[in-house]
Order: sequence, then C-alpha cells, then structure tokens
Amino acid sequence: MAVASARSAPAEQVVFACVHNGGGSQMAAAFFNLLADPGRATAVSAGSRPGDRVAPEVVAAMKEVGVDLSHARPRLLTGDLVHRASLLVTMGSGVECPYVLGLRTETWALGDPAGQPLPQVRAIRDTVGLMVAQLVSSRGWARRSN
Repeated sequence: MAVASARSAPAEQVVFACVHNGGGSQMAAAFFNLLADPGRATAVSAGSRPGDRVAPEVVAAMKEVGVDLSHARPRLLTGDLVHRASLLVTMGSGVECPYVLGLRTETWALGDPAGQPLPQVRAIRDTVGLMVAQLVSSRGWARRSN
C-alpha cells in the first residue's frame, strides 16, 4: 500500500530593499537568515540603485555581533526577485520597487548607516536587529529550539 508523502510548502522569501543595498537592507537580510528557520522563510537584500560595495562601517558594526558581511555584494532589485517574494520590506526613502499585485509590503523608516560614525551605525544595527526579530517572531518563522 503506497502512502502519499506530504510535501511541505516552499519557504517564503522576504526581500529587504533600500536604494544602494550597502547598509540597512544587508543588515536586515543577515539578521533574518540567522533568526528564521530556513524551511519556513529566507531573506535576500537588493537595491533600486545598488552601489559597488557594502559600506565598511556596516561591515565593521555587523562583525561586532558575529555577522560577516565582508563578502556580501549589493545587487539590483529586479522584478523577478520581487515576483518570487512573499514580503517586500523597503528601508528608508527613495526605493523604487516593481509593483506586484497582492505582494505584502512594509516600509521601515530607518536612517542610512552608510557614511555614518560607528556609534550611529551600531544604533541602526541594533534597531534593525530588533525589527527583524519581531518580524520573524510575529510571522512564525523563528528557528525551533531543540
């Protein structure tokens, strides 16, 4: 007798977007992927006008909390990327996003950490970390404790 195997739903994808993809959106995606169960949700980051690199002060601030962004590279926010998303979180202002009917969106009003003094980057990092933790928890995407 054959038993049908239950297929689990594919993981949801969250896109964190900002203009240059060199600061807040990189932080958010990194925190998200640390906190979320990858079987439930994963995150990527992108920018409407991506820069050449992640801001060095962002890399330094994230390294302080054990997150290595030294190999992260900004990428373009494309329609294809947004179409695959179940949630789009825009960060800051000036983000130009492709419109997708029915896509859940959130806007997080955060300052751009790029070019800021390290104490201010740390404050933004900590705020982003708290906002991501709340998002992951509220959507039931948290990693399960063993």
